[in-house]
Amino acid sequence: MEKPEQTLAEKLAQFSRNLRYQNLPSEVVHEIKRRLIDTLGCALGAWRSRPCKIARKIASRSPLSKGAHILGSTALTSPDLAAFANGAAIRYLDYNDTYLSKEPAHPSDNISTALAVAESAGLTGKHLIEAIVLGYEVQCLLCDAAALRPLGWDHVTYGSFSTALVASKLWKLSEEKTVHALGLAGNANNALRQTRVGHLSMWKGLAFANAARNGVFAAELAKLGMTGPAPIFEGEKGFMKIVSGTFELPVLRPEGPFKIMQTYIKYYPVEYHAQSAVQAALDLREKCPQIDPEQIEAIEIRTSDISYEIIGNDLDKWHPKSRETADHSLPYIVAVALMDGRVGLPQFNSRHLNDRRLQALIQKVRVFSDKSHSTAYPEAIGNTVSVKVFGKTYVERVDYPKGFPKNKMSDAEIEAKFVRMAAALLSKTVMQNILDTIWRLETLRSVRTLLPLFQVQMKVKEKK
Repeated sequence: MEKPEQTLAEKLAQFSRNLRYQNLPSEVVHEIKRRLIDTLGCALGAWRSRPCKIARKIASRSPLSKGAHILGSTALTSPDLAAFANGAAIRYLDYNDTYLSKEPAHPSDNISTALAVAESAGLTGKHLIEAIVLGYEVQCLLCDAAALRPLGWDHVTYGSFSTALVASKLWKLSEEKTVHALGLAGNANNALRQTRVGHLSMWKGLAFANAARNGVFAAELAKLGMTGPAPIFEGEKGFMKIVSGTFELPVLRPEGPFKIMQTYIKYYPVEYHAQSAVQAALDLREKCPQIDPEQIEAIEIRTSDISYEIIGNDLDKWHPKSRETADHSLPYIVAVALMDGRVGLPQFNSRHLNDRRLQALIQKVRVFSDKSHSTAYPEAIGNTVSVKVFGKTYVERVDYPKGFPKNKMSDAEIEAKFVRMAAALLSKTVMQNILDTIWRLETLRSVRTLLPLFQVQMKVKEKK
């Protein structure tokens, strides 16, 4: 009798176990270090936010002596709650990296799981690198395979699978137990797209952190012998039948090429489709200093179909009441860029959200879906911004925003972004020590030495 064809869960489990550090190209290892610096910088930038404080409070209620660190403190908790608390900080500012395909994703969200499990297990820097590559690979491939958004599901749904695989790999689960972990994770953790529709709540930044918590929990259950529903993808009432529709993944090759090289780092703290719109608006300010925001008559933004759907077409985008809505509002983002001449974290504070002049400027924005941008997507993530002043129209188009693979951020720019995010919490000496440690990540004998470097204290003035 012929052996039955492998299920997708079995293929993913086999791929996970076969992926090895020694097969990773040097440029992939280097990129992992860049993403770790960028991601942890984003987490520090969000550290003082209310939702991140709530997540840390929840995690700190379950101390575990051999657990994983809650970022910024000496507290140790269970790996699933560490993945949740640290994942909340990583994602909350909407500043961590992005991948755009049939379904969008923020693949560095997987890093909180990799850190929590690798630390609790006392594994090496090389093990951490393997796991992060795996998380990126699986989440991005699933995003290539099927869109969830049109069916009412949120992109973080794929995160329960990727994080379950990351945790299973680091805990060295057998292929059989890894399949069970995927079944446990995929059966119970399908997230609704309502998270990103209309007025956006704090949960927008924590939804993947919750998926990570559930993925780690599923892997730990499987580790202890719990079995899960199968086949989770192809079954009669499985994921493909109920959630995604039928899809196939390409042949999974543990020697690469690897999807992380096709993902994008954010230069501005806004939803990725708006990155090029920010740059276009800022370029208009620089090239046409005569443009006075007070005298602008009209603003037109032309963007891709997907960008229009996500950040440019519902009423709340013209009346944002929260930073979560504002950083997902194309009208707000372009208006604040034109008014302030910069787009950073302060542009999303309560003062800006309640600024009557800014609110008036936002009402002058019109957004249109543009065929040329839609056709080029996702090979280009473009926007065209037009500003009309005294009857004259000024136009700027940007197709490849800073941080896109065709317009990469340098190592120095990523370090500078880290410092901007961390400077309010850590001294210059500590920040440099962290950067030096991450750049030699593959030499770490234990990941347990990494997160303790991030302990937040009252900032000490540096001696000149």
